[in-house]
Amino acid sequence: QVQLVESGGGLVQPGGSLRLSCAASGRIFSINAMGWYRQAPGKQRELVATITSGGSTHYADSVKGRFTISRDNAKNTVYLQMNSLKPEDTAVYYCKDTIAISRYAYDRDYWGKGTLVTVSS
Repeated sequence: QVQLVESGGGLVQPGGSLRLSCAASGRIFSINAMGWYRQAPGKQRELVATITSGGSTHYADSVKGRFTISRDNAKNTVYLQMNSLKPEDTAVYYCKDTIAISRYAYDRDYWGKGTLVTVSS
């Protein structure tokens, strides 16, 4: 009923930039929190950044000052602008939205399938 599709990943050199997008589609009444997570090889999935419906943001310490999360409510899309990328940012990046599919439904978390970001020279 709800699909999240990420795009924008790829190979970039250290110090470079990428912009990830995640578009939600399907039966959506409202989207509350939106966020980005990542999972590096051999490691657990970790939070990168979140943004509330009111625009409040939160970042992991490791990305503060380098990454910026934003959202376009008209497009049901969340973005992650990543600057000054480092090799340790290499991971599969996943988006997660907290969505209500109707006025009377509880919020539920939906995940995208991920997009690979590789930072290497």
